[in-house]
Amino acid sequence: MRFLKVSALGALACLLTLSAGSAQAASLTRAPYLQRVGQDTALIAFRLDESCTPEVHYGIQGAVDQVARTGQGGRIHAIELKGLKPGTEYTYEVDACGTRIPRKHFRTAPVEGTRHVHFVTVGDFGTGGTREKNVAASMRAQQPELFIALGDNAYEAGTEDEIQNNLFKPLADLISEVPFFPVAGNHEYVTNQAQPYLDNLYLPTSPSGGERYYSFDWGFVHFVALDSNCAVGLASNDRCTLAAQRAWLEQDLAQSRAPWKIVYMHHPPWSSGDHGSQLTVRREFGPLFEQYGVDLVLTGHDHNYERSKPMIGDRVATGSEKGITYLVVGGGGANLREFSTEKQDWSVLRNNTVHGFLDVDVKEGTLSAKLMTPEGSVVDSFTLTKQLPPEPPKAFTVVVEGQRGTAPLHTLFRAELPSSGLSVRWDFGDGSAGQGSEVKHIYSKPGQYTVTATASRGSTSLTSTAEVTVSASSGSSPPGNTQPPVSSTPPESSSGVSGDANSSGCSSVAAGALLPFGALVLTGFLRRRRR
Repeated sequence: MRFLKVSALGALACLLTLSAGSAQAASLTRAPYLQRVGQDTALIAFRLDESCTPEVHYGIQGAVDQVARTGQGGRIHAIELKGLKPGTEYTYEVDACGTRIPRKHFRTAPVEGTRHVHFVTVGDFGTGGTREKNVAASMRAQQPELFIALGDNAYEAGTEDEIQNNLFKPLADLISEVPFFPVAGNHEYVTNQAQPYLDNLYLPTSPSGGERYYSFDWGFVHFVALDSNCAVGLASNDRCTLAAQRAWLEQDLAQSRAPWKIVYMHHPPWSSGDHGSQLTVRREFGPLFEQYGVDLVLTGHDHNYERSKPMIGDRVATGSEKGITYLVVGGGGANLREFSTEKQDWSVLRNNTVHGFLDVDVKEGTLSAKLMTPEGSVVDSFTLTKQLPPEPPKAFTVVVEGQRGTAPLHTLFRAELPSSGLSVRWDFGDGSAGQGSEVKHIYSKPGQYTVTATASRGSTSLTSTAEVTVSASSGSSPPGNTQPPVSSTPPESSSGVSGDANSSGCSSVAAGALLPFGALVLTGFLRRRRR
């Protein structure tokens, strides 16, 4: 009887705990948005209507079996996922203390040096209107790896309300699944030099500029985000200076070993649009772009599209000179404007009749870009090419079936190769050898053997090893006893601030199922008290 009473009271306590928890369930006032996504980390930011200590459930292959927690209550949250795998699709959902949003997906940054990157970019979109929403939906349909935003993200003045209504609401479906890397425009600078913009985002940082200007690598592309507002004098010296930004830019470009370099900012060094070319930006930054091999410069500010010829200094590159292509991609949603001058000789193509975005695919030594409308029309397309050195072969894994057992031990070796065209030679460690991506071998004597696989193509080669343990036969271990396949490289852990998604004893029982039982227990307890 005592056991029954204790069990019943325990169930009642669990019920009360669940009831209290459900009473604190919150709703999202801002949908999740992806920030600081890298090879092994991602930040899921969102806002709630009630103070709450939420969780993010996440995992691979459609599962959400891992959990990341904030550790503190509040309405404004940014939860970091750690220990992720590069170039991997993750599923996630936000649990706002009982309220769960529909599941979302995103992909981590690929391994450094990966020779294929796909992104979308546009500026001057932050109106909150239908055109912005249509452009955003079309960008999302391209399934890009990341979204580069070129400023004027929240008209008219970058206030807190405008950032919510003109940026986060219309872009919600896009930036909940595509990592978001923006720069500020002059309209964000209207309110306290873009402070509300900075307060609402979690961006990479630079030592001198914080989140105002920064850089990051995505595969084999080095992206540099500049604050051109600072360069043209819109920032006070305590926030940002041109000299500090220029010094940082030179150091950053000099240190980058990425074969492709792309710079983006708001004000255009080359433009025949309403605002025209920003000469300070061109003369301060252009020589560094040229010196350190920048391939493409992306800008907004003018509400149109324009592509330059390859440029050097203040002129068009000639002959074998390597010039830089400058783009204005300012048709993200704001009203389009007339060009201020006739088409110039440095301008390849310009358009102020359609809204759209730039879709960019960088693969090996070719960058392919196209200006697309929400309806799917291609207004402009171009390619940039360069000669890249041969890609070194990637590491490979040896899988062994029969890694441990008694003599004679039958084993099967399989090389999981990163690409085709590689030939594989095997040294089994006992004086025997083999060839092919999958081979069999029999170890007749006990011992510890180091197996070496060498994958080669031309003059390049890679090696991988595995250990095989063969013991003497005994009555309890029949000959040829083997274990399931074992990989020679241990699996990576993908857990960050995480734990078992079902670790709570109460959470595995529905509160509704306990209500009748809880009421019965409470009634009986009160009756005993009256006696």
